[in-house]
Amino acid sequence: MTSRGPRPFDRLVDAAGGRSQLRTVGLLSGALALAAGDQTIVGAVAPDLKVALGVDNTAVGLLITAASLVGAATTLPFGMLADRTTRVRLLTLCVLSWSASIVVAGFAPNYVTLLIAQVALGAGIGAATPVVASLTGDLFPAASRGRVYGLILAGEFLGAATGLVLAGEMAAWWSWRGSFWVLALPGPVLAYALARHLPEPRRGGMDPVGADPVSTDSHPEIKADQGSPTLTRLVVDAGVPPHKKLVLSHDPTHESFRWALRYVLSIRTNVLIIIASALAYYYVAGLQAFIVVWLRGRFDFTQGVATLLLMTVGIAVVVGTLVTGPLSDRFIARGAIAARPLVAGIACLVAVAFVLPGLLISAFLLAWPILLIGAAAIGGTNPPLDAARLDIMHSRLWGRAESVRTFIQTLFKSSAPLVFGWLSVLLSPAGRAQDAADTQGGGAAGLTRALIVMLLVILIAGGLLLVSARRSYPRDVATAIASEAATR
Repeated sequence: MTSRGPRPFDRLVDAAGGRSQLRTVGLLSGALALAAGDQTIVGAVAPDLKVALGVDNTAVGLLITAASLVGAATTLPFGMLADRTTRVRLLTLCVLSWSASIVVAGFAPNYVTLLIAQVALGAGIGAATPVVASLTGDLFPAASRGRVYGLILAGEFLGAATGLVLAGEMAAWWSWRGSFWVLALPGPVLAYALARHLPEPRRGGMDPVGADPVSTDSHPEIKADQGSPTLTRLVVDAGVPPHKKLVLSHDPTHESFRWALRYVLSIRTNVLIIIASALAYYYVAGLQAFIVVWLRGRFDFTQGVATLLLMTVGIAVVVGTLVTGPLSDRFIARGAIAARPLVAGIACLVAVAFVLPGLLISAFLLAWPILLIGAAAIGGTNPPLDAARLDIMHSRLWGRAESVRTFIQTLFKSSAPLVFGWLSVLLSPAGRAQDAADTQGGGAAGLTRALIVMLLVILIAGGLLLVSARRSYPRDVATAIASEAATR
């Protein structure tokens, strides 16, 4: 009689660290998943939307850009609130508000009304990333944050992929308006679950879910990393000196946003991670906006087939996030202090190495598996970077630091759909009759060339992480450790 291995659910529980941790991860990832999924609706229904409203790729890009710009603006005040108010209540209210906005979008009689609804969507989703980041830092120990962020971001990417698929299928089966209405339904359910089941932790990273703080006596600095002192011990034992001018001597909770902005941007690794992350998300935003259009034009698929293929993209991205987060934690446990920026940088280079040939190959059965490997690598850049951002920042600045990162990143990537759409038109073949690959805006030929050219941003992100962030990260971790110790 052969023994069976652990069931998939048991493996998931083990990966999260326990049932209570898994429930918390599910709620946090659910918030990001819903925000991501709701933002993908326009891209998923773009072909039908363009016909119904008589617009082109540039107009579609503007709808997505408008939501991103407003989201960037609102994330700053939400970051302040995340450091000062009850975060669970704040997140719950914002989930309800952005769900209401997409209901309105479904009733939009014209392009202008739809644009206004997208602006309202952006206003609500601005709370998601700073609040989730702050809660994650306080609910989970540093030694497991790479793994936890992998699970949370896996949920986010699954939400984005599911949103694309559901919206696309609803558009094919019903109408593009129905896509908005169907994706509004999970909002109230998630809001109830957040209010009912997500605990509001004490500030300062002192409440790891389902775990007791670890007592340490050898180094008082290690007490700043209560959940698991692995990274802190590595930094202390290696004698890595902090930046003395950046060590905080007082609790920064009630400092002004202007002060917080100056401080978080004075942390070199934080700036490098912001730039690298913004570059990676820039490419993802452009790809996300036009992938359905590209698949339909490049391979002459129907709307239904094109959106179903996005499920494989979601699976690939999830695999990437689930691999690199635990991998960076494992390397740190083995003594590699700078494992997080190192793993993320390598993932960027792997992404370019596979996406480029995948875009060049015209045979679907050969190109698609290669592109899926590239998608997994792109997804794998995020968990190590998100964990690293918490490592290098004082816990009472997590909300504002994340809001600054989100603001800059969103402001930058908000132009991606517009730029990708414009570039696809610019690079579209001229001087010949249009065929099935060239009918939608810039067409698949133009989009393919735009996607190839824009891979440069992923390459730059990998270089920044491997060359610069890997070197500055240990000292910035030491600075955060010293700041926590000085302000307890």
